[in-house]
Amino acid sequence: MYFEEIEKGYTTQIPTAVINKDEMVEFALRYDNIPLHTDEEYAKTTRFGQLIAPGVMSFMSVWAKYLEIDLFGEELVAGKSTKIEWHKPVFAGDELSSTVTVSNKVQRNERNGLVALTLEIKNQHGETVMTNITEAVVKCREK
Repeated sequence: MYFEEIEKGYTTQIPTAVINKDEMVEFALRYDNIPLHTDEEYAKTTRFGQLIAPGVMSFMSVWAKYLEIDLFGEELVAGKSTKIEWHKPVFAGDELSSTVTVSNKVQRNERNGLVALTLEIKNQHGETVMTNITEAVVKCREK
């Protein structure tokens, strides 16, 4: 989808991501090795009462599903930035559903524009667990 075809306010659903416990712990052991993510006995003593998923792993689980919808197709040039906010913990077995909305677009030059996407990510209880704003560089049509 070329920059000119993108409409501010466009919203679509992202396929659901399910947090797998084994993958969660494996990721934590490799990239975020703290007891809250890897030690069940320790996690039981915290206010969460169980292991919580590493924030980046939770986000990337959703991002992988976002990539499946291939919103921009071959017209995507590159990502520019991303900002993730975590609002509630994510646990093993959580089902994360998401919407992506085109929240802004600005033409940078005759070749491309910058598109801001806002992702709202909720668990199976309807609670917002994360929000994300990502900026992407998208090709313009050749003139």
